[in-house]
Amino acid sequence: MSEEMDIMDHLIASIQAGKYEPDDKLPSENELADRFKVPRMTARKAYERLQELGYIYSKQGKGSFVQDRNLRIPLVLSANKSFSQKMIELGYEYQSRNIFCDLIEFNNKIYESLGAEEDQRVYKIGRLRIIDDRPIALHISYVAESLFPGIGSNGHEITSMFQYYQSQGYYHFQSSETILRLTYPTKYERELLACSSLIPLLVLESECMDGESGRTLEYSKIMYRGDLFTYVI
Repeated sequence: MSEEMDIMDHLIASIQAGKYEPDDKLPSENELADRFKVPRMTARKAYERLQELGYIYSKQGKGSFVQDRNLRIPLVLSANKSFSQKMIELGYEYQSRNIFCDLIEFNNKIYESLGAEEDQRVYKIGRLRIIDDRPIALHISYVAESLFPGIGSNGHEITSMFQYYQSQGYYHFQSSETILRLTYPTKYERELLACSSLIPLLVLESECMDGESGRTLEYSKIMYRGDLFTYVI
């Protein structure tokens, strides 16, 4: 494992130093094995890990190449526009897919954020964000039935919460203080986002409020694939 890490460290340092430009071909597995005096399988595993981390890509029968890590989706972390609207304005082939609308068990943090009583019902609505047929983010909104009485019956149809809120008479949005943290995906999240366990997720948690009344419309949790975005805060 240490030999594998030595190869990875060497290649990452070379890429970051500009020795290899995007789409440059990297040394073959045999060349790496000879250079580091290791079995070819060790070089192959190093390349597999680098591909999982998003540093390189492979072409069948042609070898491994440097991934252009600058070609990432710019993400502006603001609440005045929906994620869907931002992606469409940037010109991406974008879709939002509703994947669940479920009741949650009592959670003090979420219920307190929504101003819901313990005996009231709160739903979580999940949407998978997809660009160019590639899953890029998981967005979960927690919504109180007391504020949106029809959420349990029509929540499965919602692909944009902003559009839903507008249909309910809310047009001006603002966010509370946003909590950012870094984590690694669970098996369920890896399957949804089609990523390896080595790809970090940037998790944002915040409240979306009605800009006029100050009423909290939702508590949201968004998980972005860390290898596909640049962040503008």
